[in-house]
Amino acid sequence: MVREQDRSRPLKPAHVFDRQAEWDGLAAFVARPTPHAMLGVVSGRRRMGKTYLLRALAEARGGFYFGATAATAGESLRQFGAALARHVESPAPFSFATWDDAISYLFSLAAPARRGEPLPVVIDEFPYLVKAAPELPSIVQREMDRFQSEESRMRLLLCGSAMSVMGGLLASTAPLRGRAQLELVLKPFGFRGAAEFWGVTGQPELAARLNAVLGGTPAYRRQFLADDVPESLADFDDWLCRTVMSPLSPLFREARYLLAEETEIRDAALYHSVLAAVADGNATRGGIANYIGRKSVDISHPLNVLEDSHLLVREQDVFRAGKSQYRIAEPLINFYEAVMRPAWPLLESGQAAEVWSRSGERFAAQVLGPHFEALCREFLRGPGRSLLAGGLGQVGSGVVVDPVARRQIEIDVAATEPGSGAGPASVLLLGEAKWGTQMGLPHLDRLRRARDLLEARGLNTTQCTLACFSAAGFSEGLRGEAGRGGVLLVGLAELYG
Repeated sequence: MVREQDRSRPLKPAHVFDRQAEWDGLAAFVARPTPHAMLGVVSGRRRMGKTYLLRALAEARGGFYFGATAATAGESLRQFGAALARHVESPAPFSFATWDDAISYLFSLAAPARRGEPLPVVIDEFPYLVKAAPELPSIVQREMDRFQSEESRMRLLLCGSAMSVMGGLLASTAPLRGRAQLELVLKPFGFRGAAEFWGVTGQPELAARLNAVLGGTPAYRRQFLADDVPESLADFDDWLCRTVMSPLSPLFREARYLLAEETEIRDAALYHSVLAAVADGNATRGGIANYIGRKSVDISHPLNVLEDSHLLVREQDVFRAGKSQYRIAEPLINFYEAVMRPAWPLLESGQAAEVWSRSGERFAAQVLGPHFEALCREFLRGPGRSLLAGGLGQVGSGVVVDPVARRQIEIDVAATEPGSGAGPASVLLLGEAKWGTQMGLPHLDRLRRARDLLEARGLNTTQCTLACFSAAGFSEGLRGEAGRGGVLLVGLAELYG
């Protein structure tokens, strides 16, 4: 039997691609029958489709949507009053003296007299309002607290793209800490979803190359490129030159804009240098500092800001406590730093084809290779989970030190599980990933050596699978080893299912 609460949830519109889990969470939030005000915070980098999703939700439930712009406090207040007047079908815009008055009136719309139905209210790009009127979070907090003891059907969703600002709304001593019943971060489509969105599901190599440049950002296909999609792998080079690398394309400067839009970033040159260091393969704090000519302590703030902005990801070494590496989270920024920024004057003069013809090696080493490794880890966290014996704990990468050979064995894809009770931690999978190299028995021998070293350290490797991930195929010898069991071979066809 379907509960009343379930029937009250709006169905996801057909025009909203994917996002079923996010829609279900938002729909459940706005449909909750609790007689008190509820607060949700929705964030995510720009171009993720937050506005598209929240507009659809507000329209489905007859809610109020307001999209803020960069403006003064007075102008923002007038825009808010005009939008509220349109929502309640007032013949004239409202003129609020203060934000205190405006938010008080907003909450009055969710009074019990409104047929007892929850009222979804979306305030989009909330950081713009906070910048102009820093008192807003405190005003919202006061109203939320008031309507915990008084009846209200308010379902307020605060949304924004400035990740550092949105992350701070509920942190530490912030006024809204402890008031939210929903915290949703809208992320890019996964690599399989992105392939479907771009219509290239039957072309795994094209899908992987496309994902390495643009990732799973929804806005890039329709809003930026007006559905200009590469028809085939043979069209990829021309497509790249006429879109991402063309000064006539909206995507040409997008990587710069993504950085400039973060409110906490002041010295753009320093942040670009940090990102360029990571794109060049300097993944540790010390390596980044050496690349840009600074001391490690001097780059702590830029690294923290880039992490808070979800532009950099710090990934812990699964085998060495306290060790970590940085990775650029936004593929377009990585492509820009690795390929476009070093040749920017030539690209601005329209020489994309010439630049691209000399960028093949750099693209493979600094873009495709690292991105393929990340795709393999994403595969193992999702559709590849069934390939593992036992459960699934941490998926990541790491380094195994070989003291005899005096070398380090880099493990691109690893799955480990913490021990239970007095039992040791388990290694479920050790994998190596290569984009442009056919993998053979030497790759398998390295993985076997790493497994032996981890076993000697006391880890449980009895269920450890050795995995080779390659976009270029596998040797006959390696295929023979896989046929005897214990070795997993994963190519692009398996990755994309």
